[in-house]
Amino acid sequence: MYRGVLPPLVFGLALLIVWDLAVRTGAVDTFYLPAPFDIARHFVDELLHGDLLRYTKQTVWEALAGSGMGLGVALPLGYLIARSDLAASALQPYLAASQAVPAVALAPLFALWFGYGLLPFAMLCALLVFFPILVNTVLGLRSLDPDVMGAARVDGVGWWGMLWYIELPLALPSILTGVRNGFTLSITGAVVGEFVMGGEGLGQLLSVQRQEADTIGLFSTLVMLALLAACFYGVIRLVERLVQR
Repeated sequence: MYRGVLPPLVFGLALLIVWDLAVRTGAVDTFYLPAPFDIARHFVDELLHGDLLRYTKQTVWEALAGSGMGLGVALPLGYLIARSDLAASALQPYLAASQAVPAVALAPLFALWFGYGLLPFAMLCALLVFFPILVNTVLGLRSLDPDVMGAARVDGVGWWGMLWYIELPLALPSILTGVRNGFTLSITGAVVGEFVMGGEGLGQLLSVQRQEADTIGLFSTLVMLALLAACFYGVIRLVERLVQR
């Protein structure tokens, strides 16, 4: 346990010490890089007395909606590609090509097509969530032991029983890895959407702070984004551990 916890804690502490010394000695101007303590104090103050929580709730809602949409499409499509050579041949080139289109380029189109409500933000998040889940679902299903599958068919297990009792449990670790990575990226999708389309989340807050040259505010918002991504990652990781028991 300590081997897994101590190294990142020691490294983080050393990084903060070097950072603080660089600011205190004047090697770096506080306008460009505020002191860690000042950022922490501003973060707590905004959390307790400012609007940071309100912006955060909006971003979380967009990320969760997009994650649900991406998950709902990626799982069945991943199963189809893994189990149908025809579907794999037809769809994989287009899916690979879609990853070359940056999300920020699609945001204006989504705003044009769907307006400025929750839907365009959720769809942008879904695009980032979709691919990691799809790839890991296909990988997990294709890597199943063919002997186990064959034995189940000999025993008369039907399609639904095969999926529910054999394929899904055996492929679940790989699928959850994709879900973990995808859900973490959903925060990025929400922020990118708010940069381009506006909104009321953390991306919009970053835009305002950038225009006002509020460096310490920018760092506080980035801390919140990092915490959100870590929370998403940690929750899915906890689910993985519970499933693997």
